[in-house]
Amino acid sequence: MIRRPLLLLTGIMLTLIVSAQQNAGNYQSGFKQEGNRFFFTNTNCKTIIEFCTPSMFRVRTSWSGGFEANEPWMVKQYNFQPVAVTTQKTAGYFSLTTSQLSVKVQQAPFRIEVYNAKGELLSADNSLYKNADTVGCVKKLAADEHFFGFGERMDFLDRRQKKVTLNVGRGKGLPHAVGAYNVLEASYCPIPFFMSTKGYGIFFHNAFPTTWDMGEKDATAYRFSAEGGELDYYFMYGPTFPGLLMQYTSLTGRSPLLPKFALGLHVGTYSGGTWGYEQNTSDKYVIELARKLREMGIPADLLWLDSTWRIFGKTGGKGATSFEWRETFKDPAAMFDSLYAMHFGMVGLHLRPRFDNGNRLLLLDTAQKLKYTYPEGNYAGEFVNFFDSNAVNWWWQHGVMRVASVGARFLKTDEGSAFGALANESDKVGPQGKEIPALHNVFPVAYAKAPFEKFQQYNGIRGLNHTREGYAGIQRYPFIFAGDWPSEWQYFQPVITAGLNIGLSGVGYWSHCMGGFEHEADPELYIRWVQFGMLSPVAMVFGMDHPGYKEPWNYGPDALRNFKKYDSLRYSLMPYLYSSAYENYQTGMPLMRALVLNNQHDENVYNITDQYMLGGNLLVCPVTTKGAQTRTLYLPKGDWYNFWTGKPIAGGRYWNVVTPLDSLPLFVKAGSIIPSQPVMNYVGEKLVKEMTLDVYPGATTEFELYEDDGKNLGYQQGEYATTKISGKPNNNGYIIVMNKPVGKFTSPAHGWLVKLHTDRAPAHVTENNKPVQKVDTGNALDSKTGWYYDAVKQVVYIRTVGDNQNDITITVD
Repeated sequence: MIRRPLLLLTGIMLTLIVSAQQNAGNYQSGFKQEGNRFFFTNTNCKTIIEFCTPSMFRVRTSWSGGFEANEPWMVKQYNFQPVAVTTQKTAGYFSLTTSQLSVKVQQAPFRIEVYNAKGELLSADNSLYKNADTVGCVKKLAADEHFFGFGERMDFLDRRQKKVTLNVGRGKGLPHAVGAYNVLEASYCPIPFFMSTKGYGIFFHNAFPTTWDMGEKDATAYRFSAEGGELDYYFMYGPTFPGLLMQYTSLTGRSPLLPKFALGLHVGTYSGGTWGYEQNTSDKYVIELARKLREMGIPADLLWLDSTWRIFGKTGGKGATSFEWRETFKDPAAMFDSLYAMHFGMVGLHLRPRFDNGNRLLLLDTAQKLKYTYPEGNYAGEFVNFFDSNAVNWWWQHGVMRVASVGARFLKTDEGSAFGALANESDKVGPQGKEIPALHNVFPVAYAKAPFEKFQQYNGIRGLNHTREGYAGIQRYPFIFAGDWPSEWQYFQPVITAGLNIGLSGVGYWSHCMGGFEHEADPELYIRWVQFGMLSPVAMVFGMDHPGYKEPWNYGPDALRNFKKYDSLRYSLMPYLYSSAYENYQTGMPLMRALVLNNQHDENVYNITDQYMLGGNLLVCPVTTKGAQTRTLYLPKGDWYNFWTGKPIAGGRYWNVVTPLDSLPLFVKAGSIIPSQPVMNYVGEKLVKEMTLDVYPGATTEFELYEDDGKNLGYQQGEYATTKISGKPNNNGYIIVMNKPVGKFTSPAHGWLVKLHTDRAPAHVTENNKPVQKVDTGNALDSKTGWYYDAVKQVVYIRTVGDNQNDITITVD
């Protein structure tokens, strides 16, 4: 008697829910082709399938009958060359076929199936739907299918059977006692893009918060939806992950080359006074910090002043920017001059996206009167309207130029997530309203774009911007850091996971605070985190622990020695890192690469979140457990070499290796050539007179060395040079070829020191068919050309007679 009304009510509610959701329905009419676009009119919606290339197409579905205008923040490329598409209409479906794909459009109900040229099914719809404002798609999930991407996530790598919501911010999980949020929630740089091990990728071109259920609810299907906007996605076929990243970044843009010095060490400082200690700040502290780095022989190239350089204004406090220097900075212009005299390539400043009134400058009041702030209901608002070019120009001229004119050359654009959401440093939530969810995620992109482009033009060299938040397209402006994670072991490994995920999502430059951020670190944690940090895409040391600030001399002699060792290693690898950066610019391949990126069919790597490739050849294995004397690691299929000992080691299996505190497990893939140079206090301190080539023989051994002037934009017009270096077996010996540079850029002359890693002592060595003299000791090569075999290290050292201005062939018999 009681249950029947409840059951009836439940049934009515379910009926209402079902009726509220509209699927696409059946194809009705209107099939036509206009260029690369194909049109379909269905029972409840209209759909356009547009081919971008033979291996990529766009699907747009509208339940209103109209389609939105193309946006400028996420996608860079909308216009494509004509694509040859063969069309066929048969009973029940349309077939659209290119050289790479066959798209079968089922008519009843309207659904899309995608096959490769071999006829293998890649993807199949279950349904397209709209429910109130939410739009979504449900697709079949293959039994052996796994998913990677989704932006900077700290929780998982493989997202099969996982669910995630992508929306810029720290997340709403419970905070740690010192401020960091739940690693399951944190999403500073979400990106609505994934790659499937089946060989395809999907980019959901929608700025609203999106939800992705990759088989959690139903093991046979995955689904993605957005809280508003259009069902608009790009489907691309690789079939390799590198091929998919190349296509995704051709669509959303590739990272430009940073100034070469930006691959050196970045040092952040609170100028002697973090929050609560602002009275201790001074320009003197900054100068002394820079001078100490130079005096102690710690290579560094870039420095920025975080929040406390400026006074906290009258309206927004810590959460806004007044552009007025704190009174403890007596002469900012002289400070910048001193730093540049010490050869720091760029010095920058932290800021937030809100205007504020200071003691002298009333920038907030003026911007509001001019309507250059984004309105917050009936209030004129405080956020600079970075979507408006006039507002950006005013912000630059009347705000940023006050600091650029005295020496600032880039910005750290912090707190981009506060537009339309709760801010870190106040209880404000910014603009609200129906249109804000569509702008919240792209605001960080617009925010980073403005100073990147303005400073690039003003400085007359390549731009740089340092930001915490982003979304699809942020790689253009161009580097993200992981956020303010506490200096605790529990956050160390999740930060590595964040770097792997963002690299799988098209962002090549990424960084983090070595040793963590929030408070003083355990010295062992600091040591281990620095080892990882120096072998990250961007190396950055910064912390708010007072008075230590993560400065290496404050963590004891072992920490200082470790810091200098790995900092020096980074600077010696500059030719390798810079060549990898150019590869990123060309192809979208990140500098930090999850193992799955080149091993997408090896299930052993799907959940490895504490190992990665740096560039294409170096395997980095951070130690993330306190007190660890060993760690277990996995070497993918192939042969490898221990970087420190040079000893060969087999891949395709797990190994347990010894991990002394001063040693990070580091391996080199067989077939690699690693170029290196002498360590310098800063990039370009002196000419490279000799470059070292470590040659690790493999079935194919080669490297392309990239060079340009390191600062200007000429590389975009071909003003660079590449040097092809290769090696191959020759009877019982080995041949190494260093071609002379090719390209518009004139490569400075330098000699070569070749280090061939082999367990076989040679009898003879020739250079361009002329005998090379054998010397008795390795030290003898310090002063003359010749060759020497070190039986302990199993390395043949060869100092060439010729230099890089000529082709050189070395034969080792």
